[in-house]
Amino acid sequence: MPASVNPKFFEVSKLGECQIKSPLIDSPVHFHSDDEAILLDRDYTFLLEHTKAMNGYVPVFERAGIRKMIFHDPRWSKAAILTAGGLCPGLNDVIKGLTLTLRQTYGVPLVYGIPYGYAGLNSELGYQPIILNEDTVDNIHETGGTILGSSRGAQDPEKMLETLVRMDINMLFCIGGDGTLRSAHAIAEAAKARNLKISVVGIPKTIDNDICFMDRTFGFETAVYATNPIITAAHNEAKGAYNGIGLIHVMGRDSGFIAAYATLANTHINFCLVPEVKFTLNDGDHPFMPILFERIKRRHHAVIIVAEGAGQDLIPGERELDKSGNLLNKNIGIFLKDEIKKQAKEAGIEVNVKYFDPTYQIRAGAANGTDAVFCLMLAQNAVHAAMSGRTDVVIGHWSESFTHVPIPMAVKERKKIDPVGSLWQAVRLNTWHM
Repeated sequence: MPASVNPKFFEVSKLGECQIKSPLIDSPVHFHSDDEAILLDRDYTFLLEHTKAMNGYVPVFERAGIRKMIFHDPRWSKAAILTAGGLCPGLNDVIKGLTLTLRQTYGVPLVYGIPYGYAGLNSELGYQPIILNEDTVDNIHETGGTILGSSRGAQDPEKMLETLVRMDINMLFCIGGDGTLRSAHAIAEAAKARNLKISVVGIPKTIDNDICFMDRTFGFETAVYATNPIITAAHNEAKGAYNGIGLIHVMGRDSGFIAAYATLANTHINFCLVPEVKFTLNDGDHPFMPILFERIKRRHHAVIIVAEGAGQDLIPGERELDKSGNLLNKNIGIFLKDEIKKQAKEAGIEVNVKYFDPTYQIRAGAANGTDAVFCLMLAQNAVHAAMSGRTDVVIGHWSESFTHVPIPMAVKERKKIDPVGSLWQAVRLNTWHM
């Protein structure tokens, strides 16, 4: 939980008053009012502390869902969908969910798919949009990746806005992580400055589960599930050789949720290394090598899982930036593999290290059952939000409810494992302590 929260961050931007009856008005569905809210703090003590700190303001999210009155007239609307950033299980599920909800639920006649993320909104790059309908999205949920393609890096908000205006698009759905959401915010701000009534709605895509103020993001559960056979294989390899070590490198640029949950889901893991908990190789309070070699001497095998952002301070050299402005991580998996071999040799310990890096295999796969359900529900709520005139907002999930989270709030900081929280406590109890 962030140390402090500005109450204004909870305000959801709206394009104007909703004066059009929803086409669902006579349907057997439950409508939500704008007054419905979800508490930020689920712990009573923290709720009191936050409320006192905010001069009596109770921090809440606006509940997502279907509204009786909407802002955009579906019959005269045009929508666009894009995917940006790295691949993640469930992208095609969200694209299909958005398309079907727009066309079948609301009757929006035209839905565009924007190729290669925000690059597709820059007319100078020459990409052509595709038409999304029931036929084009029919089977896409069965495959991984994204039928729209993706890209990294920012584009000029004004140029992207001009493309939306030229195509007469009044709803833009941006599927991506914090970098994608920042660009969505820039487009929303540019539209607001010109008084253009365009709803810009984000669907949170980060396999690392690191977007703030959200219980979960799509793709994360599938990623954890996909680590299971890799961990089992690493354990079999480790036990199949004298002093065998299985070393698994997984995603987790700044947050180690995949590594932590995978450790609890498959208890073959003996060591879990994440960005949030610092460790050293040999010195200080949390030396890794001495404890690893102690286990090897006692049990003659070990399985290690390491998130990509862990131990970056241990690797020599400067870190570079990617096209989205994120610090690129040096490969901690390869570094640890080489260090373990080197230090074992120096200590006169025979080890057999087997290295596994399933990163691209995991992120390019299709979503599993419950993750696919989550993708559809995110997509449906994103369309409900856009139709009701919400903008500069991302669909969140909190306390078993879908919420509207203002984009500046969602990208304020990354969600991380709390080193003294219950998740890490469970990991520590199930692994060798450092």
